[in-house]
Amino acid sequence: MNKDQVKGRVEEAKGKVKEAVGKVTGSETTQVKGKVEQVVGKTRAAYGDAKEQLKKQP
Repeated sequence: MNKDQVKGRVEEAKGKVKEAVGKVTGSETTQVKGKVEQVVGKTRAAYGDAKEQLKKQP
């Protein structure tokens, strides 16, 4: 695993928590911020996955 994969998955997890907190508190802004963090995290993790795939290519 490279740092982009790790940071992306951490960011995604933080986004899920933030979205859940927004649902509990009734804050749509917090929910949206959480969803955005999830997308950013998924994108970064996918970038890291692609980098790993390139390293494995002969």
